[in-house]
Amino acid sequence: MFVMNMCCKNITPTPTMFNNLYFSLLNTASWTKREWKGPYQYEDGGKTLMMLPTDLVLIQDAKFKKFVNIYAKDSPKFFKDFAKSFQKLEELG
Repeated sequence: MFVMNMCCKNITPTPTMFNNLYFSLLNTASWTKREWKGPYQYEDGGKTLMMLPTDLVLIQDAKFKKFVNIYAKDSPKFFKDFAKSFQKLEELG
């Protein structure tokens, strides 16, 4: 179980762990517009997690959804691709 305050929600139930759960949740949770006076967000059915419109574009666009599906099913692939991209980012600034 994790703790959250009323203004901020996590995008995964494991915010301090590096894993591919973000991609699985994009595919499996039912995301609805959060009704509140803050910035535009979506929340899951249990109202414990949030996503931004930019997160949901990843499952609405076919080219991005391909990668969401791959990374949701294949954690080692996500880790490998992330490591390669992060190294490139660090080296090129």
